[in-house]
Amino acid sequence: QVQLVESGGGLVQAGGSLRLSCAASGRTLSSAAMGWFRQAPGKGREFVAAISRSGGTTNYAASVKGRFTISRDNAKNTVYLQMNNLKPEDTAVYYCAAGFAYGGVAPGTPNRYDYWGQGTQVTVSS
Repeated sequence: QVQLVESGGGLVQAGGSLRLSCAASGRTLSSAAMGWFRQAPGKGREFVAAISRSGGTTNYAASVKGRFTISRDNAKNTVYLQMNNLKPEDTAVYYCAAGFAYGGVAPGTPNRYDYWGQGTQVTVSS
């Protein structure tokens, strides 16, 4: 069993930055693809970014490409999402997810992931 805990969310003004962290316990993440998804009020869960187990492959939603960066530290069993130039439309609950069957790639679909965190709120004011 894997437990994922997100942190680093908060309230920030448009143009600001935040760094989200996702720490795992119960199992090493070194063999898992890791993803970040988000869900805004009244909307479905949306793909944000993903990274393969080695970190050699990354994948981003078009809406965040060039502003967000996903990274991982397998020694710390932690994945990060650096978010720069934040916009009000980035406001959402952000979730991290682990997909052990797809470690070699960076999938953008939720059904490739086995474990999910509880989420952390990001609010961007205009």
